[in-house]
Amino acid sequence: MKTLVLGVGNSILTDDGVGIEIARQLRERKPELEVIETGESGIGLLDIIVGYDKLIIVDSIITEKGKPGELYKLGVEALKPAENLSSSHGVDIATAYEIGQGLGYDMPEHVSIYAVEIEDNTTFGEKCTGEVEGRIPFIAEQIIKEERL
Repeated sequence: MKTLVLGVGNSILTDDGVGIEIARQLRERKPELEVIETGESGIGLLDIIVGYDKLIIVDSIITEKGKPGELYKLGVEALKPAENLSSSHGVDIATAYEIGQGLGYDMPEHVSIYAVEIEDNTTFGEKCTGEVEGRIPFIAEQIIKEERL
């Protein structure tokens, strides 16, 4: 099965880079994995993800009640595509995935989305905040186990 790990984020905005940091850890632990780091989102991801059987996305999230470093796992079906699409700018991943399928692209059949609760995605810095940084090795190991990598 052709698998892609996609680390999403901005590595110079503290916790926003957690997806990229986890992707790097996965690459170190499993060098045979295809890993791509990107700041792209939405429809910009189509060029990257087409042609893979399995896609594992790692990104950050901010919820109202989550604790920094908490890990959530979602499938693409758990995300709701936008109902009123008036522009390709700012399209969410679910809508981009649906567009790719509608256009007949060779989209991954298996999609896992790992979202890490973060504290700060606005401060310039190349390291995650303490709680998030401390959880990165554990989260990488959890993804390896969960996805049987």
